Amino acid sequence: MKLYPLKFKPLLKKKVWGGDKIRSFYRHDSKMNGGVGESWDVVTIDEKNDSVVDNGYLESNTLSELIEVYMGELMGDKIYDKYGCWFPLIVKLIDASDNLSIQVHPDDETAKRYGEFGGKNEMWYVIHAEEGAQVMLGFNREVSQQEMAERCKNGTIEEVMEHFDVRKGDVFYIPAGTVHALGKGCMVVEVQDASDVTYRLYDYNRLDGGRKRQLHVREGLESIDYEHWQGRKVGVREELNSVVNLVDNDRFRVNLIDIDTEREYAAEDAESCVVLTVVEGHVTMVFDGDYLTIADGESVLIPADMEWVVLKPTVRTKILETSIH
Repeated sequence: MKLYPLKFKPLLKKKVWGGDKIRSFYRHDSKMNGGVGESWDVVTIDEKNDSVVDNGYLESNTLSELIEVYMGELMGDKIYDKYGCWFPLIVKLIDASDNLSIQVHPDDETAKRYGEFGGKNEMWYVIHAEEGAQVMLGFNREVSQQEMAERCKNGTIEEVMEHFDVRKGDVFYIPAGTVHALGKGCMVVEVQDASDVTYRLYDYNRLDGGRKRQLHVREGLESIDYEHWQGRKVGVREELNSVVNLVDNDRFRVNLIDIDTEREYAAEDAESCVVLTVVEGHVTMVFDGDYLTIADGESVLIPADMEWVVLKPTVRTKILETSIH
């Protein structure tokens, strides 16, 4: 049978810094009581983290099973030839009710040196920000590895971090090697490489289950890109009924679709499967005599062999469009 737009059951993750917004605003059927820091919405990196289809005749199948069966029809021929059954992205929601650790992700070379599969680049789209919310991204001046080692010991890394005020609709790109921390009061959609490698440099001496969380100072110091040390906020053009590029690297491309009127969406143009994530509003997706409603905070995977769908927003709606390189 023919493939169709796929919604998946969210994989919720308890975190010491997690809150209640994901459960109360976006996942009403969750039985978790608070402390939900992340919702992994499109992922397959291992048996425990493998998205399960939640709609249509493929319900209860995992994303890894579908890739194995449908191959290029799902992923796109070029993408399947490049990655095989590996899905190279994770799309998730993050709710920071407290500051996340100051951390860094390695590039592929450094990650493999430490026995990991690969490194991680990521981006954040802010869907909610409380008054005074900030992120730390990059340094406010050039620093050396020796200085960073000392600051990890004495807990003064924040002094050399660049702080950004945050509001809804802001976009940040965090390439591997950039030191960063998502601040209290931020809720974001994160698009990232399919890696769960995070090296914590400082965690505010926070306890989890009565014990301090593990730090990874040695690995983190070796992962920092000391040459490209500045962080930046991505400039976003507000352009109704348009498609604007936000991030484009060697693994993924993320665009912002901003619409208030019906639009035919040619899914095949990307030459890969596409993840559409509603970041504001809600939209009905019409395809092959059927339809699917995507609400604020939800994602859907459009298979590569779908020629088109029609997007019918009921209000002004903003959608992240993520494709694979």
